[in-house]
Amino acid sequence: MSDFDATASADDSSSDLDVINEARLWREDGWTARIIKNDDDDGWAVEMTREGEREPTLIGPWTMGRDKKNPKPLDKSAFNTLVKTASEFRRRSEQQLHAQLHKHVTVDGDDGASIKVTLDIVPDEDFPYADLTAWDEMGEVLAKVQVAPNYKLSADSAERWVASSYRKPG
Repeated sequence: MSDFDATASADDSSSDLDVINEARLWREDGWTARIIKNDDDDGWAVEMTREGEREPTLIGPWTMGRDKKNPKPLDKSAFNTLVKTASEFRRRSEQQLHAQLHKHVTVDGDDGASIKVTLDIVPDEDFPYADLTAWDEMGEVLAKVQVAPNYKLSADSAERWVASSYRKPG
């Protein structure tokens, strides 16, 4: 057996230890599905957590079993559906966060050339701020200033900033 084969076998066996396929707990491919008691009623819920994260990505209702007391057991098909749903939810949440933190408008400069103005918010816990940046049509930075994270970027505010020769907004 070559060194490569031994390494691959060791890696395969360690990842196999991480796989759990139980009625109320299923861990595979970087995701964990856990059936939990629904605190709001007598039913059950499922939480999907991405490996390495503390909080679940998604929590949703789970089907009761035939006895109407216990939850329906997890299986491969249900797990795959949950992974797909949680992944999509996560992707949409990331897109929404990106849209909230990164805004841009395009305005005309004095010479009629288009200027793209971007606002990139840095949500630091202690000292949040935002970078206001002007870009020319070739993608070169014309100006960059730091502003408050609640700065409102609009076509009007961008035009005023460009007209002021890129002085820091007050």
